[in-house]
Amino acid sequence: MPTPSLHQRLLAWSATWLVAGPAAAVLLAGVAPSALQAQATEPEVRVLLLEAGLVPMAARQQPLVLRAASQRWELAPGELVVLQLAAGGLVLERGGAVERLPQVSELWLEPAARPDGDGADFQLQQRGYRGRLQLLVGGTAVQAINHVPLEAYLPSVVGSEMPASWPQAALRAQAVAARTYALRQRKPAAPFDVSATVSSQVYKGVEAETPSTRQAVASTRGQVLIYRSGLANAVFHSSAGGSTENSGDLWSQQLPYLVSVPDFDQHSPVHAWQQRFEPDQLQKAFGEIGGAQSIEVLGTTGSGRIRQARVIGPSGTLVLTGAQLRSRLGLKSTLVRFEVVAPELAALPALPPLLTVDGQKPGADPAASPDRSPLQVPPPSLLAIGRGYGHGVGMSQWGAHGLAQRGQSYDQILRHYYRGAELRPYGTP
Repeated sequence: MPTPSLHQRLLAWSATWLVAGPAAAVLLAGVAPSALQAQATEPEVRVLLLEAGLVPMAARQQPLVLRAASQRWELAPGELVVLQLAAGGLVLERGGAVERLPQVSELWLEPAARPDGDGADFQLQQRGYRGRLQLLVGGTAVQAINHVPLEAYLPSVVGSEMPASWPQAALRAQAVAARTYALRQRKPAAPFDVSATVSSQVYKGVEAETPSTRQAVASTRGQVLIYRSGLANAVFHSSAGGSTENSGDLWSQQLPYLVSVPDFDQHSPVHAWQQRFEPDQLQKAFGEIGGAQSIEVLGTTGSGRIRQARVIGPSGTLVLTGAQLRSRLGLKSTLVRFEVVAPELAALPALPPLLTVDGQKPGADPAASPDRSPLQVPPPSLLAIGRGYGHGVGMSQWGAHGLAQRGQSYDQILRHYYRGAELRPYGTP
């Protein structure tokens, strides 16, 4: 099948947006409070949204301006454009026309005037975002980086990381942790501070905001976790499986406030889980030793997570860290053990027929050579039996939910998971 042209791809994307985009804009119009707009002293966060050779963008409810060096293009509300790397340069498609751009390393997409609405300022792919979009042009890809005021960024993060229907105490704890994490990750010398994925904290744009997530952010505005004189490393994860992990057992440094504490995630759907791995999956994960016949845990942390394990395969062994094992198998966590699952009887070769008293098969020719082929037993499967989801350090989100259901406030939840860290307004000594 021939590769669709740039114009065809733009039309397909446009058709999708015309169904989803305006409806989402109507849904969001007038919902977000004006407090989400930037204040003069409010810090910005730079979020990597996309890194690709083709970047589809659109204006939502207000005109936008795309700037590249001395050139500028005005986008009317609802207008779609696509920026693409092609033949060693940049091309811009809008309205079916293709324009080759000058050699530039940076472009900006931003509102033509001060934003006067409460919805998204621009759209990238299928999601709307507040703020401005910086486009950094590389040799093989364009980085799309959202520059967004901190307090306008957080309602989406809270709604992307937690169900918006959860108790306010849990949502507020998430808001403080996410604010602290984002500020601690700011890197002025780097092109961006955080990504929009689980490698940092999830950020799905304005569609992930709800009145409850905006309330959680507004009611904790400016509050962060401080340890001694600096921002705490307020990491979090989905579910700890009974107890969180010491940071020093997973990473190179033991932070005094990131210690193992009891979790309250017993109601979590991933508190306990099982995952079966078939021989072909094990072959793919451990190809250098021909698969895995068993996995032996050599050492664990104080909370029971795998520190080191030995993988035994048909043609050798591997010694891996818990993190390496989790990555290879796609495990939910390293709080896990393994059992060997014998092959199903139906998968075994048929048993040989009974022999007669003279040692021959019934009806066999005594002069014929006996069948001496060995019995081929299929390799076993492995069953992973584990608890929790994520690295296990810091706040457990399901644990925060459990504590909130017990009547704990957001500051009590934060004190439980970040021992010794203090809740303070950002910028205070």
